[in-house]
Amino acid sequence: MRPQSETQIGAVSTIRLLQFQLLRKFVTMPVFINLMVAAPQMAILILVGRHDSERHSMQWFSQAWKQALLDLDPALDIRIWPDAGNHSEIELILVWNHPPGLLKQFHHAKAIYSLAAGVDHIFVDPDIDSRLPIVRIVDSYMANDIVQYVAAYVLQYIKRVQHWADKQKNSVWYKQPPFTFADKAIGIMGLGHLGGKAASILQQMGLTVNGWSQSPKQLPGVNQFAGDAQFHEFLSHTDILICMLPLTAKTENILNRNTFSYLRNGAYLINVGRGQHLVEEDLLSALSSGQLSGACLDVFRQEPLPQNHPFWSHPDIRVTPHIASVTNPVTAAPQLYENYRRLMAGLPLFNRVDLQKGY
Repeated sequence: MRPQSETQIGAVSTIRLLQFQLLRKFVTMPVFINLMVAAPQMAILILVGRHDSERHSMQWFSQAWKQALLDLDPALDIRIWPDAGNHSEIELILVWNHPPGLLKQFHHAKAIYSLAAGVDHIFVDPDIDSRLPIVRIVDSYMANDIVQYVAAYVLQYIKRVQHWADKQKNSVWYKQPPFTFADKAIGIMGLGHLGGKAASILQQMGLTVNGWSQSPKQLPGVNQFAGDAQFHEFLSHTDILICMLPLTAKTENILNRNTFSYLRNGAYLINVGRGQHLVEEDLLSALSSGQLSGACLDVFRQEPLPQNHPFWSHPDIRVTPHIASVTNPVTAAPQLYENYRRLMAGLPLFNRVDLQKGY
């Protein structure tokens, strides 16, 4: 994306700073924001791209976002790609899986918003101006969704739901020896907003929970490991490995043969991170050897998952179509609108992505 000149950026910043300093002396923050956004509003572009088989649902997704934002402010100028109108009027772009290279057409963009918690789909575009703020969604409703999904499949595995369903098919009455939840240790990779909440809820259910992250975290009741130095130790204490990591250059392919080899024998994998975290051939090999007893996968390298993919028919793999946590425009729009108002007022944005970390 073509950057503005340093002179332009400096002039705009100086004017905004003077406005800020003057108004903040005399008005409260809500009044200040209202005054600062009273100027002509910036045009917003919703830019969603997806596989042809999902085109209809993506059109619905774009329209739902537009309506949710208009419900908050009917005066907003919102456009849906490809009907962008005059590109020079677009100052805010809301994106999900946009075609790489497309963003460079919008030279006056001031910020990019991901219409999801993840932002890896944005970083595949080589033409993004590194000075543009990128913002992601942090939604408690999405967090609840993914925690419920993870808890459901953890319980299905521990309580052997599929095993008993198979017994029923063959009219077999069989009881197993007693065990407690604490007999199986959970290992969560990634302790951010989503992973941290999952760890806390699973721990409250009586499960032993271990957590691993790039940097140390503080979560009551969760055994925590951090950094490369403690990764293998974390894995060695894990029966059910749950990947909730963001996708970065460092975490890509992290679910591989070597990682699986450090898990307890017969461990179970749940991946709700990204498909690129998993080396698919290594998963199939680990299942074949018995190193892993099964896997639940919600994300894949290629989505939709091809119909001839071996995961569909594998008896020990559960496939779901990336539905563990789905963005709800109605619940997520208020935070996006608040950031829009802050952008108009020249204020710092909430949930801004650290470009160095990639999340």
